[in-house]
Amino acid sequence: MLLSDSSIFLKQTPRAAGSSRRSQSFSMSEGDVFHEKQRLELCAIHALNNVLQERVFTKETADDICKRLAPQCVVNPHRSVLGTGNYDVNVIMAALQSRELAAVWWDKRRTVQSLCMPKVQGFILNVPSRVSLGIVFLPLRRRHWLAVRQVNGQYYNLDSKLKSPVCIGGEAELRTFLSEQLSQDVAEMLLVVRREVEEDGSWLNSDNPTK
Repeated sequence: MLLSDSSIFLKQTPRAAGSSRRSQSFSMSEGDVFHEKQRLELCAIHALNNVLQERVFTKETADDICKRLAPQCVVNPHRSVLGTGNYDVNVIMAALQSRELAAVWWDKRRTVQSLCMPKVQGFILNVPSRVSLGIVFLPLRRRHWLAVRQVNGQYYNLDSKLKSPVCIGGEAELRTFLSEQLSQDVAEMLLVVRREVEEDGSWLNSDNPTK
C-alpha cells in the first residue's frame, strides 16, 4: 500500500485557534493541544508529530528514513522527486517503529464499532483532498495524511490544514467521524498502537458491534 501525502491547502472553518508559538507552522489551542500546520508536502510529518503530540520528526529525519528504505535508488520511491516531501506509508511505519510504536492497517470491511479505543494511541488517515491555487479550487484531488487522537479526554481532528485543532468529542463521536472519513472510496486508516498491542491484537474487539 503505497500512499503518499499532499501539499494542498483545504479551506475550512475550525474552532478559534489558541496562541501561536515557536513558528507559524505550530500552534496550541485550548487544553494545550499540539498542532503542526501544513508546510510544503510535509503532511506525513505533521500527522506523525500531531499524533505523538510533540515535534519528534522533521523533513531531515524523514529523508534519512527514505534513504534507509531505498539506499540503492537514485530516485527515491518513498518521497517526492522534487524533495519537497510527499512521503509514503512506509516512511510513516518506519518512523513509528523508531518510537516503539506500530501502524496497523485498518480493514475497511470491519465496522469501527469493533475498535478497542483504549488500546489505540491515535489514528492516521489518508484521505482525498481538493487542490487549490490560492482561493481557487481546481477539479482535482490528491491524497493527504491527517492525525486524530485523544487529548485530555476528548478526541481531536489534528489535520495540518486546519487553522487549529477541532474537537470531535468522545468515543461515540469519534466512531461517527471515522466512519464518515472511511466512507470515501479511497480513504485509508492506520491505527497507532504500542508494539505489544499490535502483537496481541487487543486493538480489536469482537466484530459484534454490541460488544
